[in-house]
This record gives sequence, C-alpha cells and structure tokens, in this order.
Amino acid sequence: MNYIVSPEWVNNQINTDTDIAIIDVRFSLNEPNEGRELYEKTHIKGAFYLDLNEDLSSQPQKHGGNHPLPDIDLLATKLGNIGIDHDTTVVFYDNGNDMVAARAWWLLYFMGHEKTYILDGGITKWQQLGLETTDELPERTKKEFTPHIKQDEIVNMEAVKNRQKNKSILIDARANERYLGKTEPLYNKAGHIPGAKNYFWKNVYEEDGSWKQPEKLRQELQQFLNEDVQEIVVSCGSGVSACPNIVALKMAGIDNVKLYPGSFSDWISYPENKLETKDETFD
Repeated sequence: MNYIVSPEWVNNQINTDTDIAIIDVRFSLNEPNEGRELYEKTHIKGAFYLDLNEDLSSQPQKHGGNHPLPDIDLLATKLGNIGIDHDTTVVFYDNGNDMVAARAWWLLYFMGHEKTYILDGGITKWQQLGLETTDELPERTKKEFTPHIKQDEIVNMEAVKNRQKNKSILIDARANERYLGKTEPLYNKAGHIPGAKNYFWKNVYEEDGSWKQPEKLRQELQQFLNEDVQEIVVSCGSGVSACPNIVALKMAGIDNVKLYPGSFSDWISYPENKLETKDETFD
C-alpha cells in the first residue's frame, strides 16, 4: 500500500467531483505559531489548518510525553466540522516532507479512516509546480466523523519496558546524535531507552527529499524482521517523528507496527527508568 500521493494527483482530485479534504499541518517546534501564520498567508486552495499542539495533541501532563494523543472525540468533532467522514479522501501536507503530516496521517489511521494520504513534497513541491494557492479560507459542509479506534496500534511505557516478553523490538526515530546522548535540545536527560535500535526518520526519503517507493522501503526495512520478532514498536521524542517510520514500515508491508505515543519524553518522566548511549544503529 502506498500512502503517498503526488501534487499532480491531488490537483486532479480537487478539480473533479471527488469528496476530498486537504489539510495543512505545517508546524515548527521552535516557533509554534509559525505554521498557522504561513497558512494564513498562503495555502493550497480549499485546505483547512490543523495545529500540532492545539488539534493533533492534548496538553502535556506529568506523564504521557510532550505531545500526548489528542482527545479522540474532540478531534473527531473537528474533522466532522471541516467536512470529513469515512467516505472522504483526506490529504495532509507539511512544508516539505516533514514529520507532522505523518503524525496526522497516523491519527486518522488510528481512528479507523482508510482513505488518508500524505502529499509528497508538501506545499513546497506544490508551489514549485506552479499549482494554485490562495489566502482565502475554505468552506465545506459539516459531516459526522465516527472514530473506530485501533487500540492495538499503541503501547504504553510498561509495555515498552516489558517488550522482550512480547518478542518486540524498539526503533528510536530521532537523529543519531540525540539517540547517542551527544546532544539533546529539548529534554533535561539524554540518551535512549535501553535496547532501542536507531533508524532516523529522514531515512525514509530519497536524497531529493521525496518519499522512497514501497519496494525500496521493503528492501531497506527487512533488517527489522526475523523469525523472533512479533511486533515493532516505534518511538521518538514525543510521538511525532516516529510516525514517518510507521508510514514507511506499513508501506513496506510490515503490519505488526505500534507507536509508543509518549516516547522518550514519557520514558524520562519516570525517574526509575534507565537510559543508554550504546550505538545500535540501523542504517
């Protein structure tokens, strides 16, 4: 299954009678208002905006990480308000191929939506091709979105701690320098969850920044499979950059993949949890 669609395909769908919703999810961790400001200046015609902090996450608590999963019923209401139900084709886009579009894709997948895609190259590629943008705010007829939660797509901290019993492996999607604890720009502890392997989320892209094709991803990601592995758990800093890896694994035909939503920021919220800096990198 390929969850990545081209600008040309999306533009064609917009110009037909297809029930399609385009969602702009541009966001900067360092400048939280930047994405919305960019959207208000220009966006793909017909696109709505969803914010990582306000719409695609809930407020951080003592545990649960820096971007806990949103209240699903509230998100379902927001989706319905912008004209999305299970018959609607949904396409998310970021600046380029960034992490938030994959997070949004994963959330709809988690909520049981089967027609969700990511725009390859984001609005950057769209504009390079000279396709239409606007600053006008869109309108769509409201619908009712009923979530069908796939609860077995997530794991909590205790499951990660006991994953050897479940014959699962843990993939850390952060940059190798953060994985090794050489640098940590966001949290007061550095390193990784003991036993985690490292596969940087940007490895799912070609050198030109486009998504790798499913066949190539399948070849590269077979390293995670052997007869003893029953499931793959993916983490990152706060459950966002793990999502491109999940998309890639599923496109490669590897279905036994789960997200640790709280990820490293949840793990370190428990003082008793240990950390490692040993290199177990997957290239």
